Amino acid sequence: MVEKKSQNVNLKEKLPITNKIGYSFVNMSSNLLSLIVFTSITFFYNVKFGLSKDYISIAWLIFAFWNAINDPIFGILEEKTKTKIGRRIPYIRYGAPIYTAAFIFCWYPFFDMNSQVLLCLNLILSLAIFDTMFTIIGLVAYSLPAEMTFTAKARTNLILYSTIIGGIGTIIGNFIMASLLLNSESSALDPYFRPAMIIIGVVCGVLMFIGSYYLKENEYTQREETLSIVASITETFKNKAFIIFEAAAILFIILQTLLGTGLLYYINYVLGLSGFAAGFPSLVLYLAMLLFSIIINALVPKFGLKKILLYGAIWGAGSFLLLYFIGQTTEGGYIGLIILSFGLAAIVLSSQAIFADIVDYDEVKTGKRRETTYSGIQALITKPSISIGNALLMLILGSYGFDENIAVQSESAKSGIMIAVFLIPAIISILCVVIAKFYPLYGPKWQETKLNLAKIHQEKEKSYFESKLKLGDSSDK
Repeated sequence: MVEKKSQNVNLKEKLPITNKIGYSFVNMSSNLLSLIVFTSITFFYNVKFGLSKDYISIAWLIFAFWNAINDPIFGILEEKTKTKIGRRIPYIRYGAPIYTAAFIFCWYPFFDMNSQVLLCLNLILSLAIFDTMFTIIGLVAYSLPAEMTFTAKARTNLILYSTIIGGIGTIIGNFIMASLLLNSESSALDPYFRPAMIIIGVVCGVLMFIGSYYLKENEYTQREETLSIVASITETFKNKAFIIFEAAAILFIILQTLLGTGLLYYINYVLGLSGFAAGFPSLVLYLAMLLFSIIINALVPKFGLKKILLYGAIWGAGSFLLLYFIGQTTEGGYIGLIILSFGLAAIVLSSQAIFADIVDYDEVKTGKRRETTYSGIQALITKPSISIGNALLMLILGSYGFDENIAVQSESAKSGIMIAVFLIPAIISILCVVIAKFYPLYGPKWQETKLNLAKIHQEKEKSYFESKLKLGDSSDK
């Protein structure tokens, strides 16, 4: 059991609801903007502006270099930040308006639209500018549950709040995006698409700014000496649990990209849905994920994070295979997506909490809290998978004869979409299961380690506040 006392340490943890809601709005806004860009910008340039599959693949692969380099740099810099309002909060609060501007920029190509080379360059710049701001804010948002909470139950509860609020935002935002972007009868861009993206960007920016006032940080961590860049990277790669988790994460992000971006092609060309109706498959998927997350959160104390992750990946593999065989019809597609949502919810809910455990384990080894360093190194390893996933999608579609210039695709092209979006992810899910079985942070021994670490945290907090009181007394004199 997680909620028990040991060595005078109480692990019955309760985070104020205002902190949960504040974090949830920050995380929802950050993730929604990145979700819209990384799932739809390929379709946007390929179908709406006619950028060829080869140039799109080139753009994503070039972008992968910057995508990998900037994350560990910003992660380590954010770890070294010391301000009156914290290490993490300034990046959210003051980065929000710039992040909004970068999001809006993605939908306004400014080079000659008749040139494939210039259009490709525009895609690269849009991705690079947007991802820089997503990195700065996303690293903080992803790592905050590890700092705001400590026990697996409290962390998954915080992530559940984030999933519910984020799910609602994702459902609304994704429904608007899909409804306005997908049109099986024409490649023309809906005149309401760009204004809708501006509104979504501004609303998310405001929510991030307001939410930053309700975040919680461990104040004592700011006075701790940080590791050098070389030592920080070296210690991170010594963490066996981190390496195993990242091996699975690389594959899962490729899967996520194939599903996220490929779903637009599937809805538009296989199911033949457009306009208002095109938004419903994504709506059903995310709404079901939201509802299943509540059930899965209740199962975490009984099964533990590792089993939840494993069962989610196994369920996902079977669901993807089912979709491959029955997903050619609208009814089959809806049934398959609802079933798939259970496995995806289990993976998403457990993964962020597992990442927080990995950071805890690092603190046992190094004595430092290094959430954003781990987020940055993780992104260095995994974010190129987004580029690989998009390039792989274009490669498969091209191999099966997909033509972005025609509204009705051949049966071969439709088969290529089904393979890319469902069959390949099924294979990837099975590989994730094999890797995740080796994850070591679970069971009674790990719980005892967590109890000892909780005691260390309490001692650090006590020492920090005692030093603040002494400084206050000195200033009064």
